[in-house]
Amino acid sequence: MTKKIVTRAALIDVLSQWQQQLMTTEKMQLWMLDNFEPDEYIIGQGESEEVVEAMHMVMNEYELADQDKCLSDKANLAIDFINTDSDSFISQKSEFLRNAFID
Repeated sequence: MTKKIVTRAALIDVLSQWQQQLMTTEKMQLWMLDNFEPDEYIIGQGESEEVVEAMHMVMNEYELADQDKCLSDKANLAIDFINTDSDSFISQKSEFLRNAFID
């Protein structure tokens, strides 16, 4: 069985569409649900370890969050986190987890 691949660009595209309100929160979450199956999908193939981990965290957080807790105007925090490097990983992770959702 061939695994499907979720690229960083594809994930950023979904988040950008959601931020620009070209996609509803429900559709964004459905995309996350449909594409975040680590046994069936390769997430971030060829990316650094930090980017792969960030992609996993972003997809997992958005698929599990209540729709009314997701802030589309803060999607840039997820995008910044996905574009992380080893020097900014911890700070980007913290910023995303603290500010991308309503508590």
